[in-house]
Amino acid sequence: MNDTYYEFGTAADRWDRAQMFFDAKEYLTAARILDGLVDEAPELIAPRLLLARAYYHSARLAKAETELLTVLERDPVEEYARLMLGRTLERQGRSSEAATHLRMAAALAGDFQQRDVL
Repeated sequence: MNDTYYEFGTAADRWDRAQMFFDAKEYLTAARILDGLVDEAPELIAPRLLLARAYYHSARLAKAETELLTVLERDPVEEYARLMLGRTLERQGRSSEAATHLRMAAALAGDFQQRDVL
């Protein structure tokens, strides 16, 4: 498949196509499309968050972490980005860093129960 396929159509067309590939579990293809959308509109959270999810599901954890940190830089109370960052850090074996983000995600979700964190 040539590169023009990933760039073809309006931003809305490419967003729909990226979601279709993501839903079909074709995470690398979705990421390739979303990468262009993020470059085109870096201020938007939704494409960057879906890109982070595509990276996470394709085990490109360093890239997922980078995208999630960018989302949180723009919107520090983005609950799902906090949760995903915590899970991404856990998958990288960075449990103590993950715990902070997971607690913050729980608090943002309204879950204020005391939890023991190892």
